[in-house]
Amino acid sequence: MDLRISNQLFIVTGATSGLGRAVLESLTDEGAEVIAVARREQVLEEMRDKNPGVITILAGDVTDPGITDKLMPLVEGRELHGVFVNAGGPPAMTIDETDISDWDRGYRLLIRWKIDLVLRLLPKFKDRGYGRILFSESSSIKQPVENLVLSNSLRMTIAGFSKSLAQEYAAAGVTSNLIAPGYHNTKAVERLYVKKSEKDGISMEEARKKVEERIPMGKAGDPGDFASLACWLLSPLSQFVTGQVYALEGGAVKGTL
Repeated sequence: MDLRISNQLFIVTGATSGLGRAVLESLTDEGAEVIAVARREQVLEEMRDKNPGVITILAGDVTDPGITDKLMPLVEGRELHGVFVNAGGPPAMTIDETDISDWDRGYRLLIRWKIDLVLRLLPKFKDRGYGRILFSESSSIKQPVENLVLSNSLRMTIAGFSKSLAQEYAAAGVTSNLIAPGYHNTKAVERLYVKKSEKDGISMEEARKKVEERIPMGKAGDPGDFASLACWLLSPLSQFVTGQVYALEGGAVKGTL
């Protein structure tokens, strides 16, 4: 299927690994251009060198407000078509293991920078009468995940923000959607296996097996499958889709909504 994104420009954060890298690679395979933001400068440079003229890089921590300041000039004078808002998650913790400083850090990691970035990009999208905003959060929005109280609690804020964006900007040609992934084969998910192995006194492999047994499909997801949905939602083909939360979790979420 032609997604009609050839030569379109997108921002991808958390672009050097996991789901972010899968989305970047799928976008560039479709002929799109990408501004890639991530902490690992060497990896960014390698990705840019493999795709000359296609990938613009910005090294830094997206939770640092200064990075957004550096990002905006990279967009100036260019027609931006969409943004994939994505970063790592908070530590695996239970309620009793947290204190208020963990919640403060969770706010900065999961909420503040995302809203700041989108608020700065919205005028550009509105002026063009077109934009695709896509958040990557977690299936914890649909159903709490064991040992992830910070994610379970704070990511719901972004779901509410995305829904509000959809309501207020649909008439301006700007859509906002959210993918809520479950367990995928990424390094970010490894922290959950580590936490479960420590808490239950079992090996990492046993922890992984126990988690996958609870997924109806019997396995963790492939980042490439996530990227195929993400790229469609970032494309013109999704023009009548906005304000949605897509749980991508192999059937593990038991709720009907």
